[in-house]
Amino acid sequence: MSPALDLRLLATFEKVAALLSFTRAAAELAYAQSTVTAQVRALEQDLGVALFDRLGSRIRLTEAGERLLPYARRLLDLAAEARAAAVEPHEPSGLLTVGTIESLTSYRLPPLFELFHHRYPKVRLSLRTTIGDETLDALRRGVYDLGFLMEARTEHAGLETVVLLPEPLALVAAPGHPLAGRPLTTGDLCGATLLAVESGCAFRDLFEAELTAVAGEPVAFREFGTVEATKRAAATGLGIALLPEVTVADALAAQALQRLDWRPSFTLHSQLAWRSGKRLPPAARLFVEQTRRLLREQQERPPAS
Repeated sequence: MSPALDLRLLATFEKVAALLSFTRAAAELAYAQSTVTAQVRALEQDLGVALFDRLGSRIRLTEAGERLLPYARRLLDLAAEARAAAVEPHEPSGLLTVGTIESLTSYRLPPLFELFHHRYPKVRLSLRTTIGDETLDALRRGVYDLGFLMEARTEHAGLETVVLLPEPLALVAAPGHPLAGRPLTTGDLCGATLLAVESGCAFRDLFEAELTAVAGEPVAFREFGTVEATKRAAATGLGIALLPEVTVADALAAQALQRLDWRPSFTLHSQLAWRSGKRLPPAARLFVEQTRRLLREQQERPPAS
């Protein structure tokens, strides 16, 4: 086989192209960095074109590299499909890289991770916490096999998406907050002290846009980074926060937080996505199936009294 069609070289090229780093590609492929560099150079020599521009410590794809990348991915996906068709393993195995969200990882998915740990020990889950466009980009570039999303839109260019369930949101504050106990308008919130997770999270960005549209100018948030930190800040009386209901259900039940009488104009859905045209390996298909089953059971479960 010509080196240009050597799947090993194409796989190395695709990994470097996805990560834009020879060092990170070597780590993920468990190769020495010199091996990765040599394989990319071998492919470039056979094709007679440069695939990457070296810009000091950074690299980027050349035009030739951009043209080659989708074909390399199609060939690699087809090879994986051929292997799976010839030898479907009796027990799912292999590395599965999944983009996750704090709200789901901490509050909805622990039973799923426990299931895979005990029942499918040969599947190695690598969980990467990212949000929004970062997750979408990583899926399109093949850095993630699967990725969780929590967004208002349910269709994403270049990706196949399974909608898992709607995610209600709750506006919360410490018990006895001045805004508690009466219906609120969006205007009522504009002058309040607002707490939020980092920018780029869908529910924070949509909340900010709704408030800004009413206020006529950007509103200020005190950022606490994570859902858990924002929730604790609200419980101590530092302000009000809009968070996924699943993340504050325990605090509401314990009366550590109080729900305020306001509903956003937007709706979010938890989703699981992967790159369009990619045939999912058995471990990934199993992950999708078990995730859908688990969240369907959670949705159908009656609320605790």
